[in-house]
Amino acid sequence: MEDKSFKAADLWSGLALAALGVFIIMEARQWEFMGPDGPGAGFFPLGYGIAMVALSAALVIASVLRNPSRTDSAVNWRETGRVFAMWMALVVAVATLKVSGFVINFAVLTFFIVAVMYRRPPLRAAIVAAACTAGFYLVFPLALGVSLPAGMLGF
Repeated sequence: MEDKSFKAADLWSGLALAALGVFIIMEARQWEFMGPDGPGAGFFPLGYGIAMVALSAALVIASVLRNPSRTDSAVNWRETGRVFAMWMALVVAVATLKVSGFVINFAVLTFFIVAVMYRRPPLRAAIVAAACTAGFYLVFPLALGVSLPAGMLGF
């Protein structure tokens, strides 16, 4: 016997994500898609808005067509807590972006993901965080000339 709450959750979350995707598409259409220098401000939001609508449609269709004889397992609260921890880390990173700046925020968030979420040793997490942050710095400010948001410390 299938737990209908999972099927309903997939259906409603798919519909909510589709609505968000449509909103993103409508907003992104107001921005420049392609300019004389390349992609404009609406290029990436339009792309991920379309992807969001397509993937959420797939989720809705899968929830409707799901085999009723298939059984879903009970909620794994340990893993659910890890998901909420990741969401909280992302919320904290967004909330503190103006104070600490992108470089520090990205390094700390990457360290958290590698060390806590993927359960890797702290030294490895620090190396990955430093390498990813350096990569962002090399690509955006140095190669592309696009400044990353700076915090109170200036970076």
